Amino acid sequence: MNDTIEIRWHGRGGQGAKTASLLLADAAFNTGKYVQGFPEYGPERMGAPITAYNRISTKRSTIHSNIYDPDYVVVDETLLNAVDVTAGLKQDGAIVINSGKSPQEIRPMLKGYKGRVCTIDAGKISEQELGKNFPNTPMLAAIVKVSGVVQADEFVKDMEASFQHKFASKPQVIEGNMRALKRSMEEVQEG
Repeated sequence: MNDTIEIRWHGRGGQGAKTASLLLADAAFNTGKYVQGFPEYGPERMGAPITAYNRISTKRSTIHSNIYDPDYVVVDETLLNAVDVTAGLKQDGAIVINSGKSPQEIRPMLKGYKGRVCTIDAGKISEQELGKNFPNTPMLAAIVKVSGVVQADEFVKDMEASFQHKFASKPQVIEGNMRALKRSMEEVQEG
């Protein structure tokens, strides 16, 4: 792993991109890494485009700015024509897209991006496992799988502890989130 991995999240307000970026920061921190996880948004409303960021490193980072040249981008397919999601994205990185389409179907929509393209149907997985469209857990699992920024077994263990704390009175939510997490790590497609 490079000393620093930078991830830019593009989502819509209410989809959980901000929460997912913070959960990833917590998971990486728990493995001893230095982390930053922060959103960027103004007065937007539910459904409006938002951006969140992660900076994860083996060394303390002195950079405290938005991420303009990310190693990875995580995005909802509905934003591909609304935001230049591949701007600055490193060719040796990857883009992870919440879509029911294959990476080959999505690639023509990415303005000539030559790096890895990965897709995961996060909406379908969350609806099947949680009963609602909460794509943040599947997208979080997908970026962990694609980037390797946290070891998969450590990540699953950390997320289970986090969910047990957060949803202590709702065990069915814990079980559904864990199923969604594990499925996403298995079902993310790369092309």
